[in-house]
Amino acid sequence: MNDRGYTLWFTGLSGAGKTTISQLVAQALKHQGHRVEILDGDVVRTNLTRGLGFSKADRDENIHRLGFVAHLLCRNGVYVLVAAISPYADARQKVRELIGENFIEIYVNSPLEVCEARDVKGLYKKARSGEIKHFTGIDDPYEPPLHPDLECRTDRETIDECVAKVLNLLALRSR
Repeated sequence: MNDRGYTLWFTGLSGAGKTTISQLVAQALKHQGHRVEILDGDVVRTNLTRGLGFSKADRDENIHRLGFVAHLLCRNGVYVLVAAISPYADARQKVRELIGENFIEIYVNSPLEVCEARDVKGLYKKARSGEIKHFTGIDDPYEPPLHPDLECRTDRETIDECVAKVLNLLALRSR
């Protein structure tokens, strides 16, 4: 199979649906016979980027490391699905430049109130009470993409609709 890799970068607030969408897209791509790897922000922080905090410099370093690993996999024909808040536009842009034309930025957009209502881990509640500091969307900024390759509005679209949009865009790009 002659398969060029892609990096699908899912960005958005905690609870927006990045992990859910990326997992379902990964299943579909594997079913199509592609090699797929998911780099989930929560999982990566306990392994690859353990020790990094939540300062802007540490968050940028986290995204840099994710981007570097995605680049290595992508150039070797793997479809890499990165599900990470990645709050800063400049860090995402640097990853786009590193990976090039096979980088697809997907903005998983949901209002803060909806993300808070979905919060099964209780992170927003802890952030609002001051237990968690530097929480994106509460006391740290999130810079939404101005021109994402795709936007999934998980407050208005079903997860299946979002997955279909991602797969359709990927099909168009890989022609």
